[in-house]
Amino acid sequence: MNFEAVRAIYLFEMARTWRTLLQSIVSPVVSTSLYFVVFGAAIGSRITSVEGVSYGTFIVPGLVMLSVLTQSIANASFGIYFPKFVGTIYEILSAPISYFEIVLGYVGAAATKSIVLGLIILATAGLFVPLQIHHPWWMLTFLVLTAVTFSLFGFIIGIWADGFEKLQMIPMLVVTPLTFLGGSFYSVNMLPSGWRTITLLNPVVYLISGFRWSFYEIADVSVALSLGMTTAFLVICMIVVWWIFKTGYRIKN
Repeated sequence: MNFEAVRAIYLFEMARTWRTLLQSIVSPVVSTSLYFVVFGAAIGSRITSVEGVSYGTFIVPGLVMLSVLTQSIANASFGIYFPKFVGTIYEILSAPISYFEIVLGYVGAAATKSIVLGLIILATAGLFVPLQIHHPWWMLTFLVLTAVTFSLFGFIIGIWADGFEKLQMIPMLVVTPLTFLGGSFYSVNMLPSGWRTITLLNPVVYLISGFRWSFYEIADVSVALSLGMTTAFLVICMIVVWWIFKTGYRIKN
């Protein structure tokens, strides 16, 4: 393991966060706070509680997960796309560093930034509503798993994209709608049976449900199923990344 190479990639990507602090940290926190204020005030006045938890408190895990998902994809996809765009990816590929170490550096940095952002948003939410985390270790487990999984997914998008438009297409047209429809602001159990069945086809439901359970011990699906679905998506992303480097898809040409 070439730890120096991994460290160099990791620190370079982390340094980019401080150069773009307003975009990387401040903007997502402000956006999430606005979501919290608007949804908490507009809907919270009509829905006083969900499964025994006040509505403002109920939506906190969904808001954290929304930010972690989107920022993981954005950080990882741009992190690998920009070297492709300027041509420095070939210098990395020709360096004495394995594909695993390249992925570890980029994905590790993207996941770290998303986890830190998620914890900052969680602390910010604590200023608005009282929070109680029943299972802090499970909360961190779901947070880390989600950040790593979607950082890998973002890495795949960054390799696949051949333009800035494609870089934004899947996050905006697929991931964000799935997150909003995945129980971020409501319980799936509140839906009619037909819509509930359709909603359970959304993989984001399992991420948010498991994460919310770690806070309030309420979930739309079993915790084991949430953990299994998250792990399965992680394994799929790892297989796709392995295939990309094995075939050189959009890297070596």
